[in-house]
Amino acid sequence: MSQLLPSDEQIRNNALARVFIDRELRMRFAPEDEALQESIARAQRENLPSIQISPLQGKLLQIMAMTCGARTILEIGTLAGYSGVWLARGLSPNGKLISLEINPKYAEIARATFAAAGLSDCAEVRVGPALDLLPTLLPEAPFDLIFIDADKQNYAHYLDWAIRLSRAGSLIVADNVIRGGDAFRTSAADESAAGVVVYDQKMLEKRQLTGVDIPSDEELALGAAAYIGKIVEHPRLISVAFPCDDNGMDGFAISIVQS
Repeated sequence: MSQLLPSDEQIRNNALARVFIDRELRMRFAPEDEALQESIARAQRENLPSIQISPLQGKLLQIMAMTCGARTILEIGTLAGYSGVWLARGLSPNGKLISLEINPKYAEIARATFAAAGLSDCAEVRVGPALDLLPTLLPEAPFDLIFIDADKQNYAHYLDWAIRLSRAGSLIVADNVIRGGDAFRTSAADESAAGVVVYDQKMLEKRQLTGVDIPSDEELALGAAAYIGKIVEHPRLISVAFPCDDNGMDGFAISIVQS
């Protein structure tokens, strides 16, 4: 029995609904303050690529940092500091974020972002190739949360180092691990996709990791309106409704390190 394709009207209605859902989720769960907005504007003025994570992904990172009581966070790939702001805001008191960036110009822009957000005391950017910098972090390990969002070709190497720099209970999160399905194809479309293929496979094979890939599509939503309204308003909750389902074109890989 053949499946009927959606009509043009259904496609339009779905698109409008998704735009509405995306706007409402961002507004309710991940509103960007002046520091975050200026981070994006600063990156645009400096002609940096517009590849930062979404506000909802940022809020999810903040919640994960708070959940594991992160005192130390490592970020591999800084760009303009947008994700670093979300991460640093999830630190425990007197915690520290170390972010690695290969591009000196990007590092300076990120430092300006952290300064504008009032995070200079707890967020540090170190410049150089990550694979050169990671061994120098061994004396500062373990890290409670490690976020990987850099060149995909080296993702598997970054995972190896993330495990070495972690402890039992640490979280390791990597962005862009689905890549429109390229991560699961027999023949990778490019070097970046090939790097993600190896990362996903290694994540599954590592005995000390329990992980999952979470597809994300910011046009899709979770939750009922009444529930969302209650958790947004509850004074004891810091919440995010994260849009994801089987139609997600990219997403996070989230792993917890076991003993």
